[in-house]
Amino acid sequence: MPEIAIPEPLRRALPWVLLVLGAAAPFYLSAYDLNLLARFMAMAILACGLVLIWGHGGILSLGQGVFFGLGGYAIAMHMKMADLPAGELPDFMVWSGRETLPGWWAPFASAPFTLAAILIVPALVAGLFSWAVFHRRVGGTYFALITQALALAFSTLIISRQDVTGGFNGLTDFTSVFGFYLSSPGTANGLYWLTLAILCAVYTGLRFLLASRFGILLRAVRDGENRVRFLGYATTPFKTVAFALAALLAGVAGALFTLHAGVVSPALIGVVPSIEMVIWVAVGGRYSLAGAIVGALTVNLARDAVSSAFPEIWLYCMGALFILVVTLLPNGFAGLVRVGLVKERKA
Repeated sequence: MPEIAIPEPLRRALPWVLLVLGAAAPFYLSAYDLNLLARFMAMAILACGLVLIWGHGGILSLGQGVFFGLGGYAIAMHMKMADLPAGELPDFMVWSGRETLPGWWAPFASAPFTLAAILIVPALVAGLFSWAVFHRRVGGTYFALITQALALAFSTLIISRQDVTGGFNGLTDFTSVFGFYLSSPGTANGLYWLTLAILCAVYTGLRFLLASRFGILLRAVRDGENRVRFLGYATTPFKTVAFALAALLAGVAGALFTLHAGVVSPALIGVVPSIEMVIWVAVGGRYSLAGAIVGALTVNLARDAVSSAFPEIWLYCMGALFILVVTLLPNGFAGLVRVGLVKERKA
């Protein structure tokens, strides 16, 4: 399909215009629409991580829901603990007949520990997992299937341990976070601006990373891993670091989404959600950070609109959209625009 050429002045001004509109959104959107936009911006953070590993690293992960869930459950556990009177248990533990708080729940009463867990645990789990797999030179379709199995195992584990995870219903019914009441309009606006700021920081940081020596070598590994090895580079560390960083972003996205949605459950972290995350990036453009953000926002806004009116046909629409994009727009929406780091570098 023909490309759309964007004039240079417009290209330079457009990000700033969008940033101003985004920052001013609390003043012209309803509380419901603002909450939806904030959720989808959190998802866009995860999509940027997928651009790093899939588009620039050639690593297709069908298990990003695992790391999204680790971040989401970490902040949810903290909010559950923060709302508890001394000596009492979370409501779902009481309903399940549990009499004592699990030892691994107790540290999440601390805000610093929770913030550290959101950042460290997904990255650590992803780093150890990917090192073990990449060290054995497993990649391509086999790696995608292994990550899909990981997502299935994780969601099954969460569902099976209802007394400590909330089971299929997940964790919900939060009232405050870090001393701020979630029902307050000021808190909702603050969380929105925080999400926007983190998304902008992630976008900017990844642009610099992809333009650096690390990004060049990561693309070299994608295009010819054996050649990179013959040049004397160990490829496993590059792929492991990229995968761990994408997992860290997924964990942050999961925590922010949980704050906005007020719930985290296995329905958000299993196999199907993990595949949907890949579709967001495919639609927007897997080589483009801006495309991934647009894809995540567009697909999720469409899902909200279509599923509200016709809930039974959304999955068919999602499948048709994916087939259409793969067939006609292999580089997604970003492939229609003749600008950007990705397009210039096959990127």
